[in-house]
Amino acid sequence: QVQLVESGGGLVQPGGSLRLSCAASGFTSGYYAIAWFRQAPGKERVGVSCISSRDGSTYYTDSVKGRFTISNDNAKNTVYLQMNSLEPEDTAVYYCASKRDSCTASIRDYNHWGQGTQVTVSS
Repeated sequence: QVQLVESGGGLVQPGGSLRLSCAASGFTSGYYAIAWFRQAPGKERVGVSCISSRDGSTYYTDSVKGRFTISNDNAKNTVYLQMNSLEPEDTAVYYCASKRDSCTASIRDYNHWGQGTQVTVSS
C-alpha cells in the first residue's frame, strides 16, 4: 500500500521560501512518478511539478518555472519541492501524488495521494 505524507507548509511573506516534503512508502519494484498538485480556494486542483524515477526527468507548470525546484532523495524515499520567490497566487493546499512509470499531465492518472499541506503567502 503506497502512502504519501506531505509536510513543510506554512505562512510566508511574499518573496519568501518554503520547502515541502513528500515522504513515500510502500512502493514495489518498478518506476514511479511523484507529482505536486495544488488547489486554491474555489479552484480546481492543478499540477505544479513532477519528477520521474525512471530517468530523473522533471516538469513544471509555467507559472512556477524558475522559482520552484523538485528533487528526490532516494535514500530517504522523499521528494522535495523547494519554493522560492513565493507570491500570493501560490497560496493553496499542496498535495503530492504518485503513479507508475513516467510523469503525465492528467490528474486522473495519479492513484495515490497525500493529505495535503497548506501554503499561505501573505504579508
